[in-house]
Amino acid sequence: MTVEIWSDINCPFCYLGVHQFLEGLGGFDHRDDVEVIHRSFELDPTQMRGASGDVVAHLADKYGFTLEQAAEGERQLAEKAAEFGLPYISSGRDYGDSFDMHRLVHFAAETGRSEDMLLALLHANFGDERPLFGNPERLVQVAVDEGFDEAAVREVLADPDRYAEQVRTDENLARELKCQGVPYFVLDRHFVISGAQPAEVYADALRQGWEHHTGTESGD
Repeated sequence: MTVEIWSDINCPFCYLGVHQFLEGLGGFDHRDDVEVIHRSFELDPTQMRGASGDVVAHLADKYGFTLEQAAEGERQLAEKAAEFGLPYISSGRDYGDSFDMHRLVHFAAETGRSEDMLLALLHANFGDERPLFGNPERLVQVAVDEGFDEAAVREVLADPDRYAEQVRTDENLARELKCQGVPYFVLDRHFVISGAQPAEVYADALRQGWEHHTGTESGD
């Protein structure tokens, strides 16, 4: 069975949802027969390359919130992350152009490590006080800390065309599948789960997807 996951490093619900999906997958009897494919999605594809800024100010401007309302939303997300055992920096975090990060995920996919790169970037964004966006050196550091070769990572970041087509292909496919927000989980191009859900919801979806995949019914 194949599970395709569209996500963006800017997205707090992807941070929560991907981790909860992996928890649900970890308890799934047929987890070794599930292929997980991480696909690219930019919450704001109009961002200028290398753009970065304060996330609270950005949320206030984007959704018409006051700064206090945007900050409260971040605090609530931090509380939810804590329930899942995840660190979450609710004050001083940045946001920005994630295109190069998606290129790095595709780079990592060539060695079967796309998930490692994605999780490292999500943790660097939401669980680390140091700015992540608009700083290629920070991306290099995150990747190297995860065990990727520094020279290879620098080579990818230095060439804006490397893996750019793969990112755009993922985003075009998302539009074809009517994906308008992330995280977005597609099981065998049949079942869809949208948004961050508890691990139990993903586990149940995996069971249903497996039944459809194998042509069995519950209890068989």
